[in-house]
Amino acid sequence: MGPLVARLARVGQRLRQADRDRPWALDTAVVVLVFLMFCLPDLLHGGAGYGDGPRRFRLAFTRLPPAAMLLVQAGLVLPLLWRRRRPMAAFGAIAAVFVLQWSLGAALRADVALFIALYSLALHGRLRQLPWACAIMAAGMVLVAVRVSAAVSVWDVLFFLLSTATAALALGLMIRTRRAQLAGLRERAARLETERDQRSRLAAATERARVAREMHDIVGHNLAVIITLADAGAYATGTAPERGKEALQLIGETGRTALGELRRVLGVLREASDGPRQAPELSPQPGLVDIEALCDGVRTAGLDVVYRTVGDVDALDRGMQLTVYRIVQEALTNTLKHAGAGTRVKLSVIAEDTRLVVRVRDDGPAGRSRPRNEEGHGLVGMRERAALYGGNVSAGPATGGGWTVEAILDMASQAGRR
Repeated sequence: MGPLVARLARVGQRLRQADRDRPWALDTAVVVLVFLMFCLPDLLHGGAGYGDGPRRFRLAFTRLPPAAMLLVQAGLVLPLLWRRRRPMAAFGAIAAVFVLQWSLGAALRADVALFIALYSLALHGRLRQLPWACAIMAAGMVLVAVRVSAAVSVWDVLFFLLSTATAALALGLMIRTRRAQLAGLRERAARLETERDQRSRLAAATERARVAREMHDIVGHNLAVIITLADAGAYATGTAPERGKEALQLIGETGRTALGELRRVLGVLREASDGPRQAPELSPQPGLVDIEALCDGVRTAGLDVVYRTVGDVDALDRGMQLTVYRIVQEALTNTLKHAGAGTRVKLSVIAEDTRLVVRVRDDGPAGRSRPRNEEGHGLVGMRERAALYGGNVSAGPATGGGWTVEAILDMASQAGRR
């Protein structure tokens, strides 16, 4: 049964596609089929109830001339050509011819067109038109029952005709409901596919933003240190060659450190389609234990950093430790860029209750100022990192001079991220 059902499904799909391409072909085929099955026998035998029919039927019905019969059949069948485009108009035209025919007392097999029109109206028409069509249909059935009452019981005729009309109506409504359900399923599938693509694009954008923050922190900090060391080395070359040599060595170390971090970050961006590659040597993400090394690096560049911690900061998870490290790195980089060498910096990481406070305050050199009304990518990145842990970052001039960066994180939020 499986292959047969699949074959029938493919045939049905081809027929539906052909109907969408040439809708007039199916309507014409229906008219031709109704003519061959129901109109032609009446033309050959003189109408329903004639020929070899019972004598009481031949006496009850009027026999139409062939020309009049053909004209009535055309009025019943030809409106089926627009039964899908104008279902109510087709039903009304067929019903009018049907009433005229039975008013004359003629019985034709082509009357089946009225049931086809009712089915098409239930399937393709407006639902609010159905009550009117049903009323017209019931009136026509009563007319038929009255005309054939001399040969058949009125109630038997009404039961048969109304049952047939109900079946046609129910079939049309059932197929209409099924098509609506399938259309809803297709629309839902398309919507889910769109949402999946949107989630993929959002995830890609989020990952690009994360990588951009990492790149900004790594490149911005290390370049600031390298530039400061290069300026100091160039200044010391003429007066203290040993200090210039030391600066060049520190520049090399800083550059190698930056290169290692860049390889670690960019290693995750390699696509599997590029073929097998040697896995990059990955080092753990920096944490609180690396802040001291970070301070040593900026001290060599000329900053006087005093670092202290308060509370059980070692209990923080790796994600929050990375956030703290990056915030401190960005704050020290900004101090190095805007305040320059010789600036004294007080760095503190304080764990109190459910809050983690990271404060970086510098005294700022006399005669120099930094931008106050401009927020670069660094401050935006710090705020985005802090927001991951329900925190916020503030930056501004400190009382008595200098600059302060303060981040407050919610340590309770890290429990759900482990």
